[in-house]
Amino acid sequence: MILASILAVIITGCRETYNPPAITAPDSYLVVEGTINSGADSTIFRLSRTVNLSATNTSNPERLASVTVESDAGAGFKLAEIRDGYYVTEALNLDNSKKYRLRIETTDSREYLSDFVPVTPTPPIDSVGFTVLNNAMQIYVNTHDPANKTHYYRWSYEETWKFHAQYVSDYITDGAEIIGRRPNQQIYYCFTGDVSSDIVLGSSAKLTQDIIYQAPLTQVAPTSEKIELEYSILVHQYALTADAFKFWGNLRQNTENLGGIFSRQPSQVNGNIHCTSNPAEPVVGYVSASTAQSKRIFISSGQLPLSWRPSYPYTCSLDSVLFSDPKFGDDEVAKQLIPIGGSLIPTQKLYINGMPAGFLASYIECVDCSIRGTKIQPVFWKE
Repeated sequence: MILASILAVIITGCRETYNPPAITAPDSYLVVEGTINSGADSTIFRLSRTVNLSATNTSNPERLASVTVESDAGAGFKLAEIRDGYYVTEALNLDNSKKYRLRIETTDSREYLSDFVPVTPTPPIDSVGFTVLNNAMQIYVNTHDPANKTHYYRWSYEETWKFHAQYVSDYITDGAEIIGRRPNQQIYYCFTGDVSSDIVLGSSAKLTQDIIYQAPLTQVAPTSEKIELEYSILVHQYALTADAFKFWGNLRQNTENLGGIFSRQPSQVNGNIHCTSNPAEPVVGYVSASTAQSKRIFISSGQLPLSWRPSYPYTCSLDSVLFSDPKFGDDEVAKQLIPIGGSLIPTQKLYINGMPAGFLASYIECVDCSIRGTKIQPVFWKE
């Protein structure tokens, strides 16, 4: 034991903190995310800067840049910044016989240009569906190109789901007393959503026909609130060139499939965007030009196994809040429930021996769904 203690002191005393260059490097590189949409949908690009692994902030938007889509025939289409780092233009309806690139000029006088790329038409999505796989809901997509020309695909998606709080609240305080909750004050049902962050790709290049069958998009666990009531997913499909597919594949490998001792080593991810004012500066991203195809589906809880039970994200219970505390005689309702902004919310009246005695109540996270979503039903929602 003494020897072990001595060794521990020696080892600890000789240990020095090592900060690899990747963690502390001062450089911040431009990251370009988006696709030139040649059709009737908006073109959206997100510009940001890389952050060090040791940094506390994870978001570093590139603001106030000048962003333009240019054709090889000399036409230009300006994008407007709608919020920090997001640049948008309405439907471009481009001439698909031309090639296009992205020009970016930042506030520090740096200029970035992507290579000119052809427009790659995207075939329609045939269907989006789901199956039960490995005790989870697997969402998949089907598509094909009858012209046998596309072969390379990328998908993104937006999820929306309806959920409810743990308890229904029939009552609310107006600051003077507890009153019945009106329909427009309900806080039991809400909507929320998420957008894809994984890189989802598919290829038919090794097949005789350009057909993608049940390409997996995402999985939803049987305990997820996403499938508590009703779930919707909007899938976006983009056609890629072979070079774009290779870029996205390398990026996926480097960001999602590392960590094990038998994993492939990180590889150089070369995009098609360059800093013309400093050719040695790395730029992260690949600009493609294509049409986009989309399809939405809805899935209700009744379509899924009855044994699946979504779990609530908080531990909840109902407490009794009395008009007269049996020990001290205090009016707990007046103290805990009537003041606006309290942590407890009344759910229903409490009776003892047939007489009103107070209310049952629970904490806001167990009663008010709007702290995690919105009560406003999306315009596309289908009951």
